[in-house]
Amino acid sequence: MTDLTGRLLVAVPRTEPEVTEGDVFDRSVVLVLHHDESGTHGLILNRPLAAEVDSVLPGWQEHVTGPDCVFQGGPVSLDTALALASSNGNDDESLGIRTLFGDMCLVDLDAPPPIVAPVVAALRIYAGYAGWAAGQLEGEIDAGMWFVVDAQTSDAFSLDPADLWERVLRRQRSAVSFAATFPSDPDLN
Repeated sequence: MTDLTGRLLVAVPRTEPEVTEGDVFDRSVVLVLHHDESGTHGLILNRPLAAEVDSVLPGWQEHVTGPDCVFQGGPVSLDTALALASSNGNDDESLGIRTLFGDMCLVDLDAPPPIVAPVVAALRIYAGYAGWAAGQLEGEIDAGMWFVVDAQTSDAFSLDPADLWERVLRRQRSAVSFAATFPSDPDLN
C-alpha cells in the first residue's frame, strides 16, 4: 500500500447527472491528511459554504485566509470543525498546533486565536471531513474514481476555490491534464 498522506485526490469527471447532482465529491479536490491500513481522512479543499467563520467560531474570522467563510471538508461529522493551516516556517510546535506533513498543520480551535495566529501563514476552517474505511479508498482509486496527484501548499488556501479542480488538473504533466477540459454538462459539448 502506498501512503497517500499529503497527496491530493482529484475527482475524475463523471457524466451521469443523476449521480453527480448534489454529490459533494463531484469535481472535488481532497487533501489526504492521514492514510494507513486502517483508513483515510482528508478535507475537500474546494467547497466553500455561505456561513461566515464568526457565526460558527467567534474570534477566528479575522485570522482565516479568504474567502472568509467555512468550507465543507466532507460528508462526515458536519457538526465538527477542523482548522487546517500552513506554518510560517517556525519548526517548533506551538500551543494549539499539530504538524501533519511538510508545512501543513492542524490547529486546535479551543486554543486562543491570538496565540495561534502568529505562527501560521494561512488558515482555513472546515465543517466535517472526508473519510474512508480500510481499503475503501484504494477500491475507489482502482475503479477510476480518483486521480492521485502531488499537492502544493497553495492548493489548500486558494483564493479561488471554484477553479481549483481545473487548475490542479491542468498543471499535471500527463494525460490527466486533459480531464480539465471535460465539460460539467457533457450535453453542452
